[in-house]
Amino acid sequence: PQCDERRREGARQQVVNEVAHPFHSPSQTGHTQRGATLLEILITLLIVSFGLFGLAGLHSRLQTSEMEAYQRSQALTLLNDMASRIATNRRVAASYVTTSPLGTGADCGTPAGTRQAIDSSEWCNALLGAAEKAGSSKTGAMIGGRGCIEDMGNSEYLITVAWQGLVPISAPPAGVACGKDQYDATGTNCKNDMCRRTVTTLVRIGKLS
Repeated sequence: PQCDERRREGARQQVVNEVAHPFHSPSQTGHTQRGATLLEILITLLIVSFGLFGLAGLHSRLQTSEMEAYQRSQALTLLNDMASRIATNRRVAASYVTTSPLGTGADCGTPAGTRQAIDSSEWCNALLGAAEKAGSSKTGAMIGGRGCIEDMGNSEYLITVAWQGLVPISAPPAGVACGKDQYDATGTNCKNDMCRRTVTTLVRIGKLS
């Protein structure tokens, strides 16, 4: 009788437990918790992946900006260099005027002869990056550096330095012709002169008695 009573009591307790928790057996609870944990891990990995992709894109844009700033700095240095050369040799300033761009695509020759010939040859080589080398490559200037000197009349001379930008932005003003259409490339975003970068300065020569 006592054994039967224990069995009946155990059966009643089991019924009570099943009524109180009809859908949550210990094994089911364990599976649900593991499933939730795996989903949280997957969501976390997805968020981290998006963050890493964004960081990689930001790093690439920063490198591009740094290179653009470096090239502009080099161009300004070369621009001021020629302005100083013309001002120093002002009596023959007109002889510095170029008929085609110096630098990329030009024959710079060897510095010799008159002061103007030496200045032009040295500037041409500087536009090619001769100031710094990595092996046999000239790396001391901008990509595709070119320089032009125009006679604007009234003893005024416009000096322009042009180079290859890394990304298209906007074309230089129409009045700045140095290197025009020389930086477009088929199959790239560099078209309509949007990758040409330029800096200019105007040198005024006073009347000498």
